[in-house]
Amino acid sequence: MTQAVPKAIAVAKLLDSTLRSDRGRLLAILAANLRDLSLAEDALQEAAVSALSHWGRAGVPASPQGWLLTVARRKALDRLRGARRDARKAEALAQLIVREEAEPDDIPDERLRLIFVCCHPALEPKSRVALTLRTVCGLTTPEIARAFLDQEPTMGQRISRAKAKIAGAGISFFVPTAEHWPARLDAVLTTIYLIFTTGYLAGTECARDLCLEAEYLTRMIDRLRPEDPEIEGALAMILLTAARRAARIGIDGASLPLSEQDRNLWDQAQIAEGRALLARAIARRSPGPFQIKAAIADCRLAEGGPDWPQIAALYAALFRFEPTSVVSLNAAVAVAEAGDPARGLEIVEGLSDQLADYQPWCAARASLLAATGKPVEAAKAYGRAIELAPGPAEVLFLEKRLAALPLTGSASPGRE
Repeated sequence: MTQAVPKAIAVAKLLDSTLRSDRGRLLAILAANLRDLSLAEDALQEAAVSALSHWGRAGVPASPQGWLLTVARRKALDRLRGARRDARKAEALAQLIVREEAEPDDIPDERLRLIFVCCHPALEPKSRVALTLRTVCGLTTPEIARAFLDQEPTMGQRISRAKAKIAGAGISFFVPTAEHWPARLDAVLTTIYLIFTTGYLAGTECARDLCLEAEYLTRMIDRLRPEDPEIEGALAMILLTAARRAARIGIDGASLPLSEQDRNLWDQAQIAEGRALLARAIARRSPGPFQIKAAIADCRLAEGGPDWPQIAALYAALFRFEPTSVVSLNAAVAVAEAGDPARGLEIVEGLSDQLADYQPWCAARASLLAATGKPVEAAKAYGRAIELAPGPAEVLFLEKRLAALPLTGSASPGRE
């Protein structure tokens, strides 16, 4: 008995480690075979339960991943045979019998298929993010709910509805062909971008670091689809932005604008890799929005401070790809930082109908009102920005700016 307990603990730890590193790969192969994401998840979970008892009795197999895949396929076959009167499940059964021992044939890793399914345009953006984190990255539903400040049941329902929509709409588990690749890739990269920005703004509050999950996903796609300039641009943008994370918060816990960050805390290895990726992407002469976002991130790191005129020009170029009010807001802040706060405020005020309840708009407007000599209006705008602030670091930053309003000349028109 005394030996059995440590053995069971060791088996459980090995199983947990295997699923953390290979769950996405195993689930992707099963889902591609079954054409049913929910069934694939259930079968893999049942295989994991079986592994706890079987590995404890017979020992750990030479290939834990292979064992889990084989047993999961058998579990799925058992389920499908019991429901073969359902035409769709009968078809999945036939597919699984044919491909039971097949290995991926047209791509080296089936996760690329799974990523494109999770990021299908038929799903709304937040569901794409949640489903990708759950299936490809292996985050639990409570972890995803905490990252997005949602209730766990609400997030669970969102993920369940997304899987049901994939099944009901008959979304295929395939990598898009060449003519459809650009449109679908944009949905994938946009999803990863949302994952990254959520983690970047949340700082260390996420149970699992979403910034690292976004980097992991982008590196995976870059390996599976090499030499694509937009993928390289997305990875460069992540690295160049993440390089400043250690310097974003001051010793008092408040967010720091770029001008006040300690550059010695920036990750120089990430900066060097990001710049090399960006140069490689630009050399392919196929510009796109993620390359522009990476260039903007690079301009923020310029010696002597951010190159705001160049950043403003880049946002104008980005607007041609993404004509959104958020891009216009960022462009307005860059214009103000480049030396024309009055023009920046004019642009920001023109976005009030679309962005009145958007926290970055409230914060930018407050700062620009202060910079243009309107302290009373700025105070009210700061109050609204503080109400909507995503975390304590942003609240402290805004409260400091609010307290400094009598010194309007020293206020900066933008923040990072």
